[in-house]
This record gives sequence, structure tokens and C-alpha cells, in this order.
Amino acid sequence: MGAATGVIGLSFGAIAVASGLPAWAPLLMSVLVFAGGSQFLAVALMTGNPFAAVLGGMLINARHLPFGLALGGALGTSRFARFAGAHVVIDESTAFALAEPDPARRGRTFWAVGVAIFVTWNIGTVIGVLLGGAVGDPAAYGLDAAFPAGLLALLLPSLRDRATRAAALAGSLIAVVATPLLPAGLPVLAALLGVVAAVLLPTPAPAGEKADDVVQGGRPA
Repeated sequence: MGAATGVIGLSFGAIAVASGLPAWAPLLMSVLVFAGGSQFLAVALMTGNPFAAVLGGMLINARHLPFGLALGGALGTSRFARFAGAHVVIDESTAFALAEPDPARRGRTFWAVGVAIFVTWNIGTVIGVLLGGAVGDPAAYGLDAAFPAGLLALLLPSLRDRATRAAALAGSLIAVVATPLLPAGLPVLAALLGVVAAVLLPTPAPAGEKADDVVQGGRPA
């Protein structure tokens, strides 16, 4: 997993410098921010709409709050350990830690995964910055497609859920319609309105119950 993360970090570094950012910016971002999704979003939106880049990053990383609450003592008991551990609360370290029923193993797993990915992500970023500055446009090598492809792979399993599928389709439509009308970056944020489509869906009837007992007037009871 660390090796795969390093490859994605490489694509981030290359794309960042090819987008016009100075070499120090992606390096500093990977150390201080360490959030792949929001870093890619920031690079994509920074030159067009910095406000959208900051707001989008905050929305993407809002999931880390419940992550931290769920992990609890896995981060450590001292204030320093919790402060340092908060920096490596990511999807992978959270998922692997919560899969461990034993509290002691949960803490070790959290730190092993978090630190490994932090190190390989930053090594990959450095290599990407060096390669990006040397070879020019990473799109010529397909590196620009690495992150969208990764996001699509993560998204596909969740599309089996009807509500998620409705939100994704509605959000995509909103983004496409808004692209010629709004400044760069804002259509992505406007796509969040697609969640409304999922909220408006009637709640499926539980097994053994009539739909009329669960859904009244097309709205959840």
C-alpha cells in the first residue's frame, strides 16, 4: 500500500509543477497537509479559484473528524501522541486500525500504516517534482489520469447503493451544466447539491413490511 501511495504521490508532484506551482509548494503541502484528495483538488483549482480550492479541501477533509472520534485511544494517550497522530489520520490508517479488535494491536496498526504512507507519499512527491520539472507536461505520459482513475475505482463499489448512485448522477449533471456558467472550481462545489437527490428518494420498505407503512406521500415516514 505504501508503494502504491508513492506512485500516486509521484503523479501529484509532477502535476503540481506542470500546473505552474513552484517546486516548494507541493513539497510543503505534502508534509504539512498530507491529504491526497484535497492536494490534487488544490492544484486543479488554485490557479483558477483559490477560494474554491480552500473550501473544497475543507469539505473533503471534514470526514477526518469522525475518523478521529472513532479511533479514540489508538492515537495514543499523551497530548503529543494525539497531536502527532492526528496528522496521519487518513482513510487507510483508519480502516486498518478499526479492523483490529485488540486495542493494543489497533494502536500499532494505526501508526504503522499512517507513518508508512506518510513517508512514501512524500518520497513520491519529491520524485514527481523532479521528474515533472525535467519532462514537462505529465499528461503526455498519462500521469494526469492517475488520480481521476483512482477516485473512480474507489467510487464504483459504492454506486451499488441507490441513494449514492442518485447523488453521483445528479452531482455530475449539475457540474456539467454549471461549468460554462461559473468560474473554475465552483462547478465541483455545486455538484454537492446532488446529495439532495439522495435525500428526496423514498426510503425502501424493510423486508416483510408493506411499502405504504414506510413511505407516506413519496417521503420517508
